[in-house]
Amino acid sequence: MQKTRLNTLYEIICNNLSQTFSNPWRNLFLNLTSILAGFFIGQAIATIAGQESYWEITVGIILLIFTEVSSKVVYSKKKTKKKILWLETFNFFKMGIIYSLYIEALKLGS
Repeated sequence: MQKTRLNTLYEIICNNLSQTFSNPWRNLFLNLTSILAGFFIGQAIATIAGQESYWEITVGIILLIFTEVSSKVVYSKKKTKKKILWLETFNFFKMGIIYSLYIEALKLGS
């Protein structure tokens, strides 16, 4: 890749974020925030799809494709000692969405 200003800025921002979140407490906070944001988004999607009954099947298919593709992206990477920050955060976001949909299914089943 060429060393343009934009590329240099991107590398600097990525390095600063990696250094900031290398602290275990900050990393835990970021992961917890990702799970809670995913839970919130999942609850909102389920509520909106429940209100508009003709969207249920479409939203279900979109969420299934989202979770399967994101799992393939996250788990197809080779295991390295260095974790990729945005990939780990994205995986926790996906887990929050799945957990919220599971809770919604339990609420509807009872």
